[in-house]
Amino acid sequence: MHSKDGPAGRAGSGMGSDGDVDALAALVADAEGAADDARLAQVREVRVLAAAGVLAEKQTAGASERVKAREMALRGIAAELAGVFVATDRTLQRRIDEARDLVDNFPVTMAAWEAGRIVRGHVRVIQEVGCIAPADAREEFERIAIEKCEGETPNRVRDALRMLAERLHPRSFTERHEEAAAGRCVRVQTGPDGMSDLIATLPTVIADGIVDRLTRQAREIITARAHASTPDTRADADGATPDADTTSRDGSSFVDDARTIDQVRADVLSDLLLAGTPALDPTATGDSDGTLGAIRAHVEVAVSALTLMGHDEGPADLTGRSPIDAVTAREFAGNTPSWDRLLTHPVTGTVLECDSYRPTAAMVRLLRARDRHCRFPGCRQPAIRCELDHTIAASDAGATHVCNLANLCKRHHDVKHHTRWHVRQLPGGRPLVAFTIASTAARPPAGRDDEQPPGALSPPPRSGGRLHAPFGSEPPF
Repeated sequence: MHSKDGPAGRAGSGMGSDGDVDALAALVADAEGAADDARLAQVREVRVLAAAGVLAEKQTAGASERVKAREMALRGIAAELAGVFVATDRTLQRRIDEARDLVDNFPVTMAAWEAGRIVRGHVRVIQEVGCIAPADAREEFERIAIEKCEGETPNRVRDALRMLAERLHPRSFTERHEEAAAGRCVRVQTGPDGMSDLIATLPTVIADGIVDRLTRQAREIITARAHASTPDTRADADGATPDADTTSRDGSSFVDDARTIDQVRADVLSDLLLAGTPALDPTATGDSDGTLGAIRAHVEVAVSALTLMGHDEGPADLTGRSPIDAVTAREFAGNTPSWDRLLTHPVTGTVLECDSYRPTAAMVRLLRARDRHCRFPGCRQPAIRCELDHTIAASDAGATHVCNLANLCKRHHDVKHHTRWHVRQLPGGRPLVAFTIASTAARPPAGRDDEQPPGALSPPPRSGGRLHAPFGSEPPF
């Protein structure tokens, strides 16, 4: 929809003329044609490589040492094709095996790819995740996976497809997780220039919590650094102003701190492991401890009622990012101080409604559960680290209501307000948000995309605007 600036405030936002819109539309049309040509060429290449694998099988039929004979035949064919594809014979042999697996074991996916329903990235994700599903459930997995992929970017559907494949696995996720957890460990991998990688193999929910806590602490330090670098211009009782070079707002040593958030996270992790507390705590005053060490990790888990009651050992969903075992989910549920009951679609798992609707905090929790990530097409920034944006600005009487709010990361929040992209909340009662590029000539008065009351769901885009990369029938997880 519109940005916070009114129609008169867009001169410097890069909106351009309708001629620019037509030029962009032509570029998009050319890109679509190029993408179609590339897709058909990719499909043909996979089928050629799969046929090479079949030829190797035929050449070794009836051989006494069939495994070795097939390997030699495959090496010979790969060496022959390596010159054509300008790659090593080892690379070609691996690609032949992957192509054979795709053509033989994922025929529904190949057909959807050839028909243009999905792209190469979707195919890779389906093939990578689909190996978890048993052979007799593979066709069902492919059918549901393709439906989820349509209209979504590959990375956005990866975790949803993993959850789907895990539920189709003949062994429960809990049982497999218990075996895998026995292999948890910490190791050091030596690198160049006096640096090393400290690698901890941990349950996903623990690893995610560690990164979340480090991120929160790092942001607290960076916020304190920004405050410390701002000079205090208030005059003292004698009318004198403190010297900006010697006085900071909190007198801390963070004035000259130029570390990135990654560097701060690494330093805080080192302090916590070696000394049990951050070496520099910008919240500390005098001899008292600061509050940096009191920051706790936040993780969000969506778990079905059947799993909580022990009637289902299917995996729970860790913020739409990866599955976690049912035992851990129940343990978290037993220790959590607050609950939000989510009504979800029985098949797709789409969050439809939350029964706690209280001002501000409850709405934030509902929107985080609904959106899961920044709503810009393809963005994977978790909602917990996004900004809530009014689709219709509050200054234009936009309501503070879930139908007028969406989680956008800082980058795409700026895109919405300073470029030709605008947010449109889609109709039909689904918790969806799509970005649309609207023609300046088609924009109605007051900067709104339609004449509905503020906060209402908008109708589909008019012919004056082009809906770009809309989401599918459910929010991306």
